[in-house]
Amino acid sequence: MATAAGDDWLSGIRPYVEKAPLAAFFLGVSSGFPYTMIGATLTSRLAQDGIDKKTITAFTLGFLVYNLKPLWAWAVDGVRLPIIGGLGQRVSWLLFAGVLVMAAVANLALVNPSTDIGATVAAAILVGFAGATFDIVIDAYRIEQLKPYQLGAGSGMTQYGWRIGSVAAGALALVLAARIGWAGAYLACASFALPAMITGLVLGEPERHRAPAEKRGMAEIVASIVGPFSEFFQRNGAIIVLLFILIHKIGDTLGQIALRLLLNDLGFSNDEIAIYDVGVGFWAYLIGIFIGGAMYARLGMKTSVLLSLILMAISNASFAVLAGAGHTNWGLAGAIGFENIASGIGGVTVVAYFAALCDLRYTASQYALISAASSVVGRLLTATTAGGLVEQFGYVTFYWMTTIVAFPGVLLFWWMMRKGLVDQAIGDAGVDDTKDGERLAS
Repeated sequence: MATAAGDDWLSGIRPYVEKAPLAAFFLGVSSGFPYTMIGATLTSRLAQDGIDKKTITAFTLGFLVYNLKPLWAWAVDGVRLPIIGGLGQRVSWLLFAGVLVMAAVANLALVNPSTDIGATVAAAILVGFAGATFDIVIDAYRIEQLKPYQLGAGSGMTQYGWRIGSVAAGALALVLAARIGWAGAYLACASFALPAMITGLVLGEPERHRAPAEKRGMAEIVASIVGPFSEFFQRNGAIIVLLFILIHKIGDTLGQIALRLLLNDLGFSNDEIAIYDVGVGFWAYLIGIFIGGAMYARLGMKTSVLLSLILMAISNASFAVLAGAGHTNWGLAGAIGFENIASGIGGVTVVAYFAALCDLRYTASQYALISAASSVVGRLLTATTAGGLVEQFGYVTFYWMTTIVAFPGVLLFWWMMRKGLVDQAIGDAGVDDTKDGERLAS
């Protein structure tokens, strides 16, 4: 029996070394770097150039573009690019979006925030648009390359790549900026778009890609915009699934927005925060990603998603315990480690579930809608309520509240499992076409 169990867990690890999940890693590396270029990296650049804090906050517009990507994702599914279109719908768009990102980052490198802050804001928004477009293509390419049984490992490898790409690009920018200036640093970081582009050229067009009819007139263009959404909402339980997508991250998002405030008010130094929140958190997240991929392959989609939702909900309670305990490094390490492992597991299993919801004719459009919807409610609530709740109730009560708020998503998914809605709403991206249409959602 021990050997059989070992073989089962080995089968959970094996997908990590297969071609498509390995490709997902390199796609993730390229996906992560544009976000970094307009995030912490640009904040450091502006601060060093003496730009005031109120002006720096205007650059959050660059992030807002990522939530708007469903507005143009249909083009990635339905518009055939001239000249390079012969390489395939996904590969041609992967190359085009990669070049667009490199050009946008180069443009941001060449503007001078000290003399033209307006041009810098515009350049940052352009990077956000290019990066969001790159994300649309990368997500579609990844989902269509992966077989249904590889979705967990592939999502895990994408998360690995995203983390490593964003951290590496941010670190490289800081190191080079101190030696050759910010312009040279940004130009060098533009090369992080190449891993995804090279992956597309090496692997070619995904076998599972099902190209829609070529769009020729206005009626066809309208159909290409409406089609992905109408197809999704015609499925049994689609409204319930969308409700789950909207609410499942509310507790986690609320808790994370107040975390640095909690650590500061508990008296943790910058060094302690760097060691535990950044250092321990980074490695714990990577461990969680690996566990999540193995869980997905070993336990199946539904069980692994349900377990990860429970873990993510409970992880918020660890910060309530930390807030009550006060300044303790062991408590901080435990809370940060638990939360990041849970987030890493959920980042694999839930993302794999969302990928399985896609119809292969509309992968780019539908996944863009799902990924945008999964964060929009949480971001709106954190922007309007998190700080006020902390001031009114204190950190201990606040984090217990975020734990409670997370459980409706858990209970809704459990109810969806009981009613069969998880299986019924799965798209053909989650169907094993080598096994007579078997849905891999056990």
